[in-house]
Amino acid sequence: MPNHVVTDTLTLLRRNLRHTVRYPSMTIGAVFGPVIMLLLFVGVLGKTLGAGLAGTGLAGGGGHGSTGLTSAAHPAGYIAYIAPGIIITAVASGSMATAVAVCVDMTEGVVDRFRTMPVSRVAILAAHVINSMLTTIVATAGVAGVSVALGFRPHATTARWLAAAGLLVLLGLALTWLAVAMGLVSATPEAASNSPMLIVFLPFIGSAFAPAALMPAGVRQFAEYQPFTPAIETIRGLLAGTPTGHTALIALGWCAVIGAGGYAWSLAAFRKPRAH
Repeated sequence: MPNHVVTDTLTLLRRNLRHTVRYPSMTIGAVFGPVIMLLLFVGVLGKTLGAGLAGTGLAGGGGHGSTGLTSAAHPAGYIAYIAPGIIITAVASGSMATAVAVCVDMTEGVVDRFRTMPVSRVAILAAHVINSMLTTIVATAGVAGVSVALGFRPHATTARWLAAAGLLVLLGLALTWLAVAMGLVSATPEAASNSPMLIVFLPFIGSAFAPAALMPAGVRQFAEYQPFTPAIETIRGLLAGTPTGHTALIALGWCAVIGAGGYAWSLAAFRKPRAH
């Protein structure tokens, strides 16, 4: 039985990878959007926003919301602050393609045909998840590469790089299972493309572009306690070489909660007969 599941997963994964290569628009969008934000916030607004951040005293010192740098007034200093948030935005953007791909298979009857064949039910969803993780890793690496080209210079040891990569993979896996569930319950691919929009924009109401401490009351509390802020702060601390404090544990906890919830929701939605 395990060999059967693995074989089916690899077969369906090849199918999904071919679709991704033939229709790369969603993957390109996952890279293009964050890159545009990098160019806007660094190339156009970087000096102004960096100067404002430096003036708050939160640009250095390694505290909550700090960059660990003392030169945030320079665009190259501000990119050190926003790059981790943009990279996480790229991870979140990959969820849109997953939801759409799953919904297309459900609405076009592909999954119904698979159900009549000796195909592992686990493999159907697992192939989508693995395909999404592979494309998300490529997209995230592309955004990170553009960040370096624009002046992002992390001061991280090999261990910290591995820890940051591990957290990004865990976050991507959790968001992918949530996106799979959204795709399963969406009536149309158009609806599936809109469902993950909250996931994509949630990092903006966090510490991606400015410390939560600078936000108005109400927004500040939401930014501090939403799932993406601890992940952004942890990645920022790991890459800047500053202490991450308790944010790492909170980020891992959110990954576990989102991943477990998305997985359970996906299984329940997949087993439920779909109305035609």
